[in-house]
Amino acid sequence: MISGDPLAPMTIESEISPGAQMSESGSPRIWLVLGDKLGDNAQVKAVAEALGLPCEAKRLRFKPRYQHSKPNFKASLYHVDQAASDRLEPPWPDLILTIGRRPSMAALWARRQSGGRARLVLIGRPKRHAEEFDLIISTPQYLIPDRDNVVRLSLPLMRADPSAIRVEAARWKDRLGALPRPLTAVMVGGPTKPFQLNTEVARDLVARVAETLGQEGTLFFSTSRRTPPEVVEALASVLPENAELFRWQAERPDNPYLALLGLADRCVVTGDSTSMMVEALRAGRPLVIYPLPTGDRGLHRLITSALGPSKAGAPTALITEGIYRLGLVGYGRDLTALHGELIRRRLAAPIGELPPQAPAEIPDDLGVVVERVRALLPPGPGQGPIPHQRSVKPGTLDFGSVRGSGPEADDRT
Repeated sequence: MISGDPLAPMTIESEISPGAQMSESGSPRIWLVLGDKLGDNAQVKAVAEALGLPCEAKRLRFKPRYQHSKPNFKASLYHVDQAASDRLEPPWPDLILTIGRRPSMAALWARRQSGGRARLVLIGRPKRHAEEFDLIISTPQYLIPDRDNVVRLSLPLMRADPSAIRVEAARWKDRLGALPRPLTAVMVGGPTKPFQLNTEVARDLVARVAETLGQEGTLFFSTSRRTPPEVVEALASVLPENAELFRWQAERPDNPYLALLGLADRCVVTGDSTSMMVEALRAGRPLVIYPLPTGDRGLHRLITSALGPSKAGAPTALITEGIYRLGLVGYGRDLTALHGELIRRRLAAPIGELPPQAPAEIPDDLGVVVERVRALLPPGPGQGPIPHQRSVKPGTLDFGSVRGSGPEADDRT
């Protein structure tokens, strides 16, 4: 995962100049419309690098009232701090790649300003106006009806930077290597609707992990930005003798998250964090999921869960589409569906069971995404389909210095 300032300048080998419609090689103009969530930006980065074409980053900052609250979804810039953001202005791009509620509102506005000529690709779920996105890249937790413009992936595109993992593993090797093995990393997220993580849940987490995995070796608990202070104290109060606790703090430079992805023998992740679950898997760590209890799901969540995905053309799909188009509800999310998919594929185990020691091959649908995105691009002058170019080298899309802390961006799940 990329951390540091998510809006720091990107390093792109073939940066497109502000006034260019096409590069001299006939490459299309591509915008990456980015927000302030590190993990979201990292997924856009993964697609952009794999696409292998010059891209231009459009980094957005949001007005203070919308940095944590959710703006009403519409094609608009009303929530954007335009003075602090990159300008969205002509010449309009051929393709826009974006992710997240706030950036996708701006991207949808830019598409409309282009007269609908700009093709729009969204990673994740649209809150509304699904028909205006040319491609929606969805994963198991998103309850989006089947549509021609929806491609469903087995896993989210999140992945930690392997080189950053190696660097941090080397830096932490002496400290973590001296601990009794096996080393079990327990990665703690935080409450996010509808999941609860309070002091009672924290004590249960320690008890369940110790009972299943704490008979030998070391339990290394690591908290994150979203972990409430009272939960951290509750964890500390009930730790067994063979456990250690890292207390996340914004100013601490020594976060062990990436090092644990490289050195832990297995990982336990609280079920609220898609990022930590997927990054642990892609780093090759055996995974156990601790599902958080849910609170009041609310009428909106009950409706979206009841609707869920349905086959295109079916009567239920037509009814569902009408409800979404009227704006009565937004497309829902159910992280337990992702848990179930990981367990069904034997990529993870629920708490109370040992993790698969030889998990099945980790699905990677990035190639499918690239193929679908490239199909949206116009050919250059006198060309057929756009050839693959390695105009962007792997690892050169830099959204900021790598300090290493997946849980910093954990609130995006």
